[in-house]
Amino acid sequence: MKSILNFIKKEFLQFKRDPKMFGIILIAPVIQLIFLGYAANLDIEKIKLVVFDQDNTTTSRKLITELTSSGYFVIQDYVNDYNSVTEFLDYNKAIVALVIPNNFEKNLNRKETAKLQAIFDGSDGNTASIAAGYFQQIVLQFAQRTTFEMFKRSGTAFLPVGDVSPEIRVWYNPTLKTRNYMVPGIVGLLLSIVTLLLTSLAVVKEKEIGTMEQLIVTPLKPYQIIIGKLVPFILLGFVSIIIVLTAMRFIFDIPVKGNIIFLFLSAFFYILSTLGLGLFVSTISKTQQQAMMIAVFAVMMPMVFLSGFAFPVENMPKIIQYISYVIPLKYFINIIRGVISKGLGFSELWLNAAVLLAMGVIILFLSSLRFQRRLD
Repeated sequence: MKSILNFIKKEFLQFKRDPKMFGIILIAPVIQLIFLGYAANLDIEKIKLVVFDQDNTTTSRKLITELTSSGYFVIQDYVNDYNSVTEFLDYNKAIVALVIPNNFEKNLNRKETAKLQAIFDGSDGNTASIAAGYFQQIVLQFAQRTTFEMFKRSGTAFLPVGDVSPEIRVWYNPTLKTRNYMVPGIVGLLLSIVTLLLTSLAVVKEKEIGTMEQLIVTPLKPYQIIIGKLVPFILLGFVSIIIVLTAMRFIFDIPVKGNIIFLFLSAFFYILSTLGLGLFVSTISKTQQQAMMIAVFAVMMPMVFLSGFAFPVENMPKIIQYISYVIPLKYFINIIRGVISKGLGFSELWLNAAVLLAMGVIILFLSSLRFQRRLD
């Protein structure tokens, strides 16, 4: 035990001699959280609109006012032909083009169907679908209000009929901000960088500078070397989590609603996986450049893409969904978002934690065996 403690002390002294390491561990997570937190935002606040009003009547202008007063749509320009409409959409000057045909007001006054044309730039499907939802809701409200006013002006009895009036409430994220969903997931992403990437680089660095051979000839046993190498990164991983959670609370005003002890326990289970993967990468890499390339492109990127961090796993093909079952980050992100956003705890997320623990033990055990064989 004393030998392991001395080895751990040696590792921290080595970190102390490398100021860049402290910058990566203490400062980089906060910087990445800020950049990713503000950049990973799918909310649409201002939808650029171009208008081709062929009717040019009081009613058509009211409709345009309804769209702009909603706070979602911003008029870029009024045009007089379809070529100009096409130009605005082609050059990304507008997301939506509204075409109001002739006789729009006249058809409404005759109680006939008044048609509109809305052209959306569908190159960004997410933006187009959200903009279309806003547009349909505003136009529907305008049509209902206009119809009621017409009946009222004409003196015709307007007989109310049965209607469905849903009372919509949004839990966990009432403002529907993408940031409140994405930022908790960034905690798992940054923890992966600190533990997986730095572990692989640190071990390979020992090989490059020749100190690994010196460790092998010492009385230390292989398992003591492994423990001494990994424990400092476990502690640094927890330090990174504390820093990121604190920054998340004060910068983005996102508190931890659930059991923070369960969150840290789950983080420990996840760290077992990332340390094991980092250890494995170090056994197949000869240089730090190789270790970084393998860790980023062969391990971290598939984990990010298949974990549900940015893309819902449920929307992926079945074969990809099956592959995602072996991605540790998937289970950790489920836990992070459940604890931080929904206030969940062990009773709701125990299965994710159990799978995470099992995967962590297996990955770390197999990687340790391979690492020991390399030491031997």
